[in-house]
Amino acid sequence: MVVGESTPPPIDAVPLRHPWRWVGAAVIIVVVGLFIYGAATNPAYGWSTYGDYLFNERIMLGVFNTLQLTVYAMVLGIVLGVVLSVMRLSPNPVFGAVAWVFLWIFRGTPVYVQLVFWGLIPTIYQHIQLGVPFGPSFFHLDLQDLSIPFLLAVLGLGLNEGAYMAEIIRAGITSVPEGQSEASTALGMSWTMTMRRTVLPQAMRVIIPPTGNEVISMLKTTSLVTAVPYSYDLYSIASREIAARTFEPVPMLLVAATWYLVITSVLMVGQYYLEKYFSRGISRRLTTKQLEALAKAQTGTEAGHV
Repeated sequence: MVVGESTPPPIDAVPLRHPWRWVGAAVIIVVVGLFIYGAATNPAYGWSTYGDYLFNERIMLGVFNTLQLTVYAMVLGIVLGVVLSVMRLSPNPVFGAVAWVFLWIFRGTPVYVQLVFWGLIPTIYQHIQLGVPFGPSFFHLDLQDLSIPFLLAVLGLGLNEGAYMAEIIRAGITSVPEGQSEASTALGMSWTMTMRRTVLPQAMRVIIPPTGNEVISMLKTTSLVTAVPYSYDLYSIASREIAARTFEPVPMLLVAATWYLVITSVLMVGQYYLEKYFSRGISRRLTTKQLEALAKAQTGTEAGHV
């Protein structure tokens, strides 16, 4: 500061008024309140039936089966996604072509159509035999004698999910600069150790958010397994089994929606903490040295324009 220079008076800043924000908020509150009141007093919602079946034994079985479908299908999808992403990144053109065709088929057709196809597998392939061509058979399996709709549902959901997870994982791996891998190799790390200690921890910051969205999406996609057909998931039990018996579809749909919301909320909390864990050491705030460097650069720019 120059000697004798007076300190400028503080600025008396007056915040801008936004009255229309309060008007908009009031209108939204009134509309939401009217909707809640109308829903609470409308007998078509069947709130008594809703309360009776919210923790019903059959509903809880559907919740459990839906969670099983979600977990098993996501595990299969993640494992398959890792394999396909490595094949896509491989210099081997055969591996790359096979992975591309897989992604093309499973991303290019609706998941409902795929589940219908998997449900028809016992009809298309009634008998499975392994042995010498035109010779003796060592293994024989009759698919029509088996009750495997749950397994077929997991396969249908998992293979479809693997196509999407492959692109998510590939994007996460390619987001890590190549210099990181080169530095790890220079330190004597093997490829496996480089992936485990250097690449994947940094790639997880890119992989976790879309993977969390895929888990939530998979939870809701399980409602389509009636195409297999598998009729013991949450949606099938609530909307088909119980609603068909009580002739009250609306409260049963509300029961199913409530449980989907509860499970989704738990998954969102888990996703938040996973993202926070893998974002350790990353800050969007500038450090003191960075701020000083910016201030010096700004001062130099202003001096150059004088």
